Amino acid sequence: MTTPADGVADRLTGLVRALRAHGLSIGTGESVDAGHALEAVGFADRERIREALAATLLHAAGHRPLFDRVFDLYFPLTPAHLDGDAHSPDGDPSTPDSAGAFDTGSLRERLAAALAADDGSALTRLAGEAVGGLGGYGTAPGSDGWSSYQTLARLRPETLLARVRVMLREAGGGEEAFTDRLTDDEIRRRIEAFRERVRTDARRRVAERQGRDRVARRAVAGTADTVDFLLAGRAQLDELRTTVRPLARKLATRLAARRRRAARGRIDLRRTLRGSLSTGGVPMRPVLRRRRPARPELVLLCDVSGSVAGFASFTMLLVQALHDQFSRVRVFAFVNRVDEVTDLIARGAADPTGLGARILEEAVVTGWHGQSDYGTALGEFVERYADAVGPRTAVFVLGDARTNMSDPNLPALKAIADRARRVHWLNPEQPALWSTGDSVALAYAELVDMRPCRDARQLGALIGRLLPV
Repeated sequence: MTTPADGVADRLTGLVRALRAHGLSIGTGESVDAGHALEAVGFADRERIREALAATLLHAAGHRPLFDRVFDLYFPLTPAHLDGDAHSPDGDPSTPDSAGAFDTGSLRERLAAALAADDGSALTRLAGEAVGGLGGYGTAPGSDGWSSYQTLARLRPETLLARVRVMLREAGGGEEAFTDRLTDDEIRRRIEAFRERVRTDARRRVAERQGRDRVARRAVAGTADTVDFLLAGRAQLDELRTTVRPLARKLATRLAARRRRAARGRIDLRRTLRGSLSTGGVPMRPVLRRRRPARPELVLLCDVSGSVAGFASFTMLLVQALHDQFSRVRVFAFVNRVDEVTDLIARGAADPTGLGARILEEAVVTGWHGQSDYGTALGEFVERYADAVGPRTAVFVLGDARTNMSDPNLPALKAIADRARRVHWLNPEQPALWSTGDSVALAYAELVDMRPCRDARQLGALIGRLLPV
């Protein structure tokens, strides 16, 4: 039996609690269904338990990676199932005396063979052995830990690609056709899957000492839409871009509902009182002042420099997907100069991966240096593109408001705010940093509505609430 039935209710409630902490919507009904599913599949097969719980608890395919990481903490492989795992008699992991006492060369050879055979069970055992032999650190009780980073840095599985390729060629009788079918990309995929097994085993060991709940909250990466824009890696940004269309559809539905409610208008007091004369002065039938059906205009002004570029490009793609909700959408990008990129965004919607690079290459957004200069950019926008902003225009400024010690040009931002219907500034930094270093966010916040926007989930909520109807 891979997973014991003892304490399964605590494990299940802990799993649900951890998933909720990462933002997943799991109700009481799903939790009860998960319990019934466990009764149906039993506890003999850990993978059947995984699939049963995933089927009853998850609502979106994109949540599966997070679920798998949390599941491995609450329903882990027991140490007895990890051959070669370094554990003390009482079941607690023990740190080897030194990394030099561990035969890394032998482990690398066995790992290459397992990668060539695509043997999942062997790779799981080898991941446990690698963490046990190479990942331990600390000597004082209570400070000892297990590091997947240290394990992978010492084992270097990515350097085994050529060795695995040779093994595959030998297994195929030296025929090139076999290696053509199993490309280097497939070998890299297997290596990355092994690296994830190492991370899982390290988290399992840490959870044994620090508690599953604590590790599930702090050491498990959340879904892509909850990753901080300023900390997101390339893979996470690529995953985020796949959520643009579904998020845009949801926001379009929300905006359409708001527009229908707003179209009913406010009460026309004079006409209501006049109509109440026939009912003795009692306003039985309120008369509403109808609104003219006119879709608003939207202008985006985006900082595309450095770490905020990913935040800006994702927001630009999201607004482009919503363009049918507005009479006009214009998008401007800047670093220290401003250029309109509306056409680039429209053409880049079909291939969003390299949008940021195309903007930097094809648009004139930098001058004699490559650092952000909000003051110069805002001034140029007022000088060249003031006609883009009118009384029906909502302006969204995207950026961290860090001026690299240059003039913030507050009058330029005030000129934009005076012309626009409303100006919202979305800042990917947390408010505690708005008054540090070269940030002038608090000065800008005195002129326009500045809001923190750190991840895609928060961005969706803000866009849905702030966009005009």
